Amino acid sequence: MNAMKSKINLNYIPLVFAAIFALVAFIIPPATFKFKVDTKASTLNWIGKKVTGQHNGSIAISSGEIVTEGKTIKQGSFEIDVNSITVADITDKDGNAKLVGHLKSDDFFATEKFPKAAFIIGSVISKSANEYIVKGKLTIKGITNDIEFPATITNDGKQIVANAKIIVDRSKFDIRFRSKSFFENLGDRVIYDEFELDLKLIAILQSGS
Repeated sequence: MNAMKSKINLNYIPLVFAAIFALVAFIIPPATFKFKVDTKASTLNWIGKKVTGQHNGSIAISSGEIVTEGKTIKQGSFEIDVNSITVADITDKDGNAKLVGHLKSDDFFATEKFPKAAFIIGSVISKSANEYIVKGKLTIKGITNDIEFPATITNDGKQIVANAKIIVDRSKFDIRFRSKSFFENLGDRVIYDEFELDLKLIAILQSGS
């Protein structure tokens, strides 16, 4: 009879260990890791379109951090130095400086009053391998709106690389110059409300716990 009981008890050992491991996993959260945005390696390029053509350039990411649990992004943010905006498609020095100055003026980004823009991650939802939907809050000119966009994200444990095309509706941030949302009868002087931001964000592991 004792031998029988021992045999029966042995049969339950795998189930006991499985229950213990499940309990430990539930009690102990995944390790937390902090990644710092590499502002020199990261890039943010913009494209603005109008009826008669388009302009493009770049703008600098000035700081940022991403926090993960394991390899899952849980929170993060990055800040944009709006004063760093450049124009790439105008080669004439005076013409280039004129457009840059206009973009910094109150007609557009009002950089003297609002030198920084920012994005705060709300959630990162997996669609498939390395493909995600990122949701969060974008602040431009002191105005914050919810925004979401698809992104390709890889995390090898030491470095996170995110690539995304973000479509921004400038009318939601009170950028009114030649916008059909605010003015009528603009004809071919219209500048479209939506502009594109092509983001490549690189963040380097700083610490883990």
